[in-house]
Amino acid sequence: MMRFLVFSIAFSILVATGGMYVMTIPGNGEDRFAKCRTTSVGGGMDMIGGPFTLVGESGDIVTEKQVIDQPALIYFGYTFCPDICPLDAVRNVEAVSMLEDRGKMVKPVFISIDPRRDTPEVMADFTENLHPRMLGLTGSEDQIKAVSKAYRTYYKRHDGDDKEHYLVDHSTFSYLAFPDHGVVEFFRRDLTPQDMADRMSCFYDIG
Repeated sequence: MMRFLVFSIAFSILVATGGMYVMTIPGNGEDRFAKCRTTSVGGGMDMIGGPFTLVGESGDIVTEKQVIDQPALIYFGYTFCPDICPLDAVRNVEAVSMLEDRGKMVKPVFISIDPRRDTPEVMADFTENLHPRMLGLTGSEDQIKAVSKAYRTYYKRHDGDDKEHYLVDHSTFSYLAFPDHGVVEFFRRDLTPQDMADRMSCFYDIG
C-alpha cells in the first residue's frame, strides 16, 4: 500500500512538472531487458499493468489478452484534449510506423480517461484519423478507474458549469507491453519518434 502511494504521488508530481522526470528506482531480480531499459520502478516493472476489461470501438468487450496479443504501445488520454494528447498520439504512431518499416509490428493503443464523452464511436473516428492499426478503448467510469489504477496513471476531471467542454488533467507516459511479459518499459513525452522507435526496437528484438 505504501509503495502504491509513493508511486501515485510521484506520478502526480510528474503531471505537475510536465512529465519530464523519469523514475529511476532500482528494480529487484534479474532483468532480461536490462540492456534496453532506461527507466525502472521499485519492485520491478511488473508493478505496472495487469488484467482489465474495457470497451472497443465496435462496442465489444475486450480484455488485456485481446489488447496485448502482440507488442503494444499504450497511451492514456482523451479525444477532447486540446494539445498534449494529439501531439503524443501522433508521436506514438510515427514511432510505430518507423518500426513497421523495419519489419517490427507494434500495436498503437489509446485508452480514454474520459468515458463520459469518449464513446466507442468517438474513439473509432479518433483512431481512424491517426493510424489504421490504432486501437481505441473506452469503458464505464469504473472500468477506466480500474485500468488506470493497474497502470498507475493519474487523471482528474475538471468539473464545472460546462458539462461538455471540461478539461482532464492526466499523466502522459506511454507503455510498451508484450503478451508474455506485460509492461516492459514506459516512455516520457519529450522523446522523439526516432528515440522511441530505437528503444522499442531493442525490447522487440529480445521479447
